[in-house]
Amino acid sequence: MRYMMIIQAPESSIPTDPETMNAGFESMGRYNTELVEAGVLLAAEGLASSAEGFTVTKDDPDSEAATVTDGPFTEAKELIAGFWILDVTSRVEAEQWARRCPVGPGVTLAVRRVHEFREFADVAPAEVIDGEAALRARIAERNAR
Repeated sequence: MRYMMIIQAPESSIPTDPETMNAGFESMGRYNTELVEAGVLLAAEGLASSAEGFTVTKDDPDSEAATVTDGPFTEAKELIAGFWILDVTSRVEAEQWARRCPVGPGVTLAVRRVHEFREFADVAPAEVIDGEAALRARIAERNAR
């Protein structure tokens, strides 16, 4: 069972003084090490400032026409600052790991279960399920190199 933990924080909550930044890096490093040693961490990344980001808005999903808006996203109260993807045995275990995450005041950790594609077997055509399985196998093969 995979869960994604998403850090949602206002950019103003990110520390700028070196001492506080170093303490944050150290505590996150310890937390990430615990996740790796427990064998539950699949991926984890921090995200750059929204000033380096952009949004893409489309009216027609089949068209390449889109509106691209550069960051920063000042109208957003909270932005995604980073994420983890965990492979755990239950929602309870995901919650236990989320409670241990060293996030600071004003920061929300949103936790969402990641769908397994086989969950759509009753609604998606067999060729779509097979195609998705083939894509995932290609990704796994590429990542094994």
